[in-house]
Amino acid sequence: MPRGNSLPQFDMDWNDLMSITLSTPLELPCGAILPNRIVKAAMSEGMADARNHSTPRLEALYRRWGASGAGLLLSGNIQVDADHLERPLNIVLEGRDGLEALGRLASTGKEGGAKFWAQISHTGRQVDSHINPAPLAPSVVELDVLRGAGFSFAVPHAMSEAQIQDAIGRFARSAALARDAGFDGVQLHAAHGYLISQFLSGHTNKRSDGWGGPLAQRARFLIEVIAAVRAAVGADFPIGIKLNASDFQKGAFTNADCIEVVGWLNETSLDLIELSGGSLEQPKVVGIALKDEGVDGRSESTKAREAYFIDFAAGVHAAATMPVMVTGGFRTLAGMQAALEDGDLDLVGIGRPMIADPECPRKLLAGEIEQAPAPERALDLFHLMGWFNMQLERLGDGLDPDLNWAGADAAATFAALETGNMQALLTERATRRAA
Repeated sequence: MPRGNSLPQFDMDWNDLMSITLSTPLELPCGAILPNRIVKAAMSEGMADARNHSTPRLEALYRRWGASGAGLLLSGNIQVDADHLERPLNIVLEGRDGLEALGRLASTGKEGGAKFWAQISHTGRQVDSHINPAPLAPSVVELDVLRGAGFSFAVPHAMSEAQIQDAIGRFARSAALARDAGFDGVQLHAAHGYLISQFLSGHTNKRSDGWGGPLAQRARFLIEVIAAVRAAVGADFPIGIKLNASDFQKGAFTNADCIEVVGWLNETSLDLIELSGGSLEQPKVVGIALKDEGVDGRSESTKAREAYFIDFAAGVHAAATMPVMVTGGFRTLAGMQAALEDGDLDLVGIGRPMIADPECPRKLLAGEIEQAPAPERALDLFHLMGWFNMQLERLGDGLDPDLNWAGADAAATFAALETGNMQALLTERATRRAA
């Protein structure tokens, strides 16, 4: 399909919308076709080796998800810069070293018929200080996170023009390498307080040059990254982004900002927008607000809707000329189908339910279940991340999830594991420097 042509699903009457189900294929602007409307959302795995290369355990995990019935798999954070990691054992994609192992991962994820995209990311200031004591960011704005929660972040350094251009180039090179490894597409992480999101937000971008100030200039980094990635991967390779519907934080990126940015994205060659929200400072992606939500705080009348960001999806979908996906909070088959029929979105993203039941997309599509699992409802906020990460570890070991694992025990086990992973990373890097 030539670029610029409207997609068939966007000019539909009510009867057409009613005919769309989770099983309906979707054609993207670049011509690629997704086999159904369920997407395994990106979730950080932290299972690379100490050189930040893919591993057999990651292959085991994605072999399981590849057979899940989801039409599209999105990998967790694959970093474009080894000095900016979200977790110690992220995959890093800077050069061809490790590309053979990454190719095995890409091939494994596609064995069951799913499409598999690499999510590529740069953390900006959201990197542990043990990994990087001088992280780069648009401006010198320190992270304001919960004390005593195991976080350690250094004050960031404002990026120079050369460093900005280097970061843009890194996204382009990593995207081309992902294509070479055999992935079917890439998703640029422009949400959750990572580097692209930091440029978009007036809370974290205080620059007075051409990369800051008015929203159009704060969005320049994102637009130039997309252009560079497209030039690197070619016209027929899908490019998506993960974008906050809102940061849900006073003085930060708002839903009105999001809709305006989507208008500019319509002028690019983007194939898919995934809507999410929040950041490490405001973890709305798990349905939690720790600070003033600003102008986009949810009213009591809308809190009953199951998906966290669905209230904002219709406005974005109306503004977008490319498909829109929403991730966060979807649990019921009825809720997913209603969102499709209402024209709020084109794709449903599922994250944590695919950890608790890796086959839940197939079961939903077959009508075997009406609701995806939601074990987080029984967990304490401070145990959520550790519990789900330890379930991922089990899946990587070829085991089933243990839904009876106590949250506190799982969280403590994960904290110890991640401490060991950090030490392994730092030891490996020290050894390489000394060689």
